[in-house]
Amino acid sequence: MEEFIQITTTTEKKEDAQKIAQALLEGKLAACVQIVGPIESAYWWRERIEKAVEWQCIAKSTKKLYPAVERVIKENHPYDVPEIMAIPVVAGSKDYLNWLHGELAKA
Repeated sequence: MEEFIQITTTTEKKEDAQKIAQALLEGKLAACVQIVGPIESAYWWRERIEKAVEWQCIAKSTKKLYPAVERVIKENHPYDVPEIMAIPVVAGSKDYLNWLHGELAKA
C-alpha cells in the first residue's frame, strides 16, 4: 500500500496559503489542500515568544512526493523558516484512500 501523508504549513496571509495550495494542486503533488483559518499561533522566534494570526494549509499527498512538496512550499512561502511537517496517515476510509491514490497517480 502507498504511504499517504498529510503535510501542514502556516502562512501570515490567506493569499499566500491559496498560492501554495494552487501550486501543489497544479503540480499534482497533492490531491487536496485544505486552508483553515484564521488560527492563533504562539512560538519561539529569535529568543522571544511571538504570537501571530495565521492560515494553515493541510495537503494530502504521498511519502514519495514529499521532497517535491517541500520544494514547492519553500518556493512559494514568504517565511524565512516555514513550518513544513509531514504526518503519516495510519488509517483511512478505503474509498478516500483509493481516490487519493487515483488522483496522485495522474502526475
